[in-house]
Amino acid sequence: MNRYEEAKAIYKEIGADTDKALETLKNIRISIHCWQGDDVRGFDSDNSLSGGIQTTGNYPGKARSPEELMQDIDKALSLIPGRHKLNLHACYAVFENNSSADRDKLEPKHFQKWADFAKERGLGLDFNPTFFSHPKASGMTLASTDESTRKFWVEHGKACLKISEYFASKLNQPCVMNIWIPDGLKDIPADRLSPRLRFKQSLDEILSTSYDKEKVRVCLESKVFGIGMESYTVGSAEFCLNYANQAGIIPLMDNGHYHPTELVSDKISSMLTFFDKIALHITRGVRWDSDHVVLFDDETREIAKEIVFANALDRVIIALDYFDASINRIAAWVIGMRNVQKALLSALLQPVEKLKALQQSGDFTALMALTEEMKTFPLGDVWEHFCEINNAPKSDWFSEVQKYERDVLKLRG
Repeated sequence: MNRYEEAKAIYKEIGADTDKALETLKNIRISIHCWQGDDVRGFDSDNSLSGGIQTTGNYPGKARSPEELMQDIDKALSLIPGRHKLNLHACYAVFENNSSADRDKLEPKHFQKWADFAKERGLGLDFNPTFFSHPKASGMTLASTDESTRKFWVEHGKACLKISEYFASKLNQPCVMNIWIPDGLKDIPADRLSPRLRFKQSLDEILSTSYDKEKVRVCLESKVFGIGMESYTVGSAEFCLNYANQAGIIPLMDNGHYHPTELVSDKISSMLTFFDKIALHITRGVRWDSDHVVLFDDETREIAKEIVFANALDRVIIALDYFDASINRIAAWVIGMRNVQKALLSALLQPVEKLKALQQSGDFTALMALTEEMKTFPLGDVWEHFCEINNAPKSDWFSEVQKYERDVLKLRG
């Protein structure tokens, strides 16, 4: 009997079906974020990062062009089991033959290379308007007091809806378009209401554009604060939640966008009570929204458990959002993606109905005992079998990254 068969027998004793868990996990598509590969720089300008975003570190080998970024994404995905989606920001437009377009004039043709890239690999595409790192983002964007600036960003949002619809049509699967703005103030405002009213007006104008709601799933992402907007954020959790509910769009929770003592895992069940679908950006905040690489830690596992225990894998849209320039960028992608998959597998291997029955009967001693015992069950053996049957390397994947670094990344200068 091999290690997987032994693990399968151990899990069967508590009522968990490893084969079923692996089949379910194989079909969970996670959206991998392109911006880990080039430190959120994009290709549409040379502007420095803004909007409260910082990428720290200067590890060699950063992608400098669309071709290099695509090459790096290919390498990362070859080390991750399963078939997933790719998440793009609008600043990753590809301009050819000395052409260019400002963000309010972006068109599907500026993303054709990405669509072709995804189609060739069986990937889906998700999309994000880029309301930062631009001369017109030096103050507020969709909440700007300057009407020409506000209108510029409204047109950008409308353009992104059309691009998202193009992705969905070409790839025959829905495109998630997530709206996040960095608007806020460094110090205590005199007027909190007016910027939020302008933000609402801008969102209303963007969503008034005709688009296929079956193809494009619009999300709205909140944030508690950012660098340079420590005292006031226009798109707060309360604003975004209420707007999403009123407008019939999807609320998106990033687990770095709340106060350090708040846990997104605790919010998932509340959100699922009132929304048909919700979306997540899984990250790891250290003291603030620092976008560290996702680990196989308690909160990641609890997020996965909440999704699985609620039988909501078809209702929760999962994406990653972090950017670490202090370590190998391909490794950062692989570590985070595989950890989210491991967390989902851990949840899928728990005897959900048995645990729920213990809670319902008030037998919290047995609930705690079983929950703790399962922490040392042979999850790793099941995970390695999953990698094997999905043609991905097992625990030896890092040697592939080291070789890629020697052969490709260090030659970039």
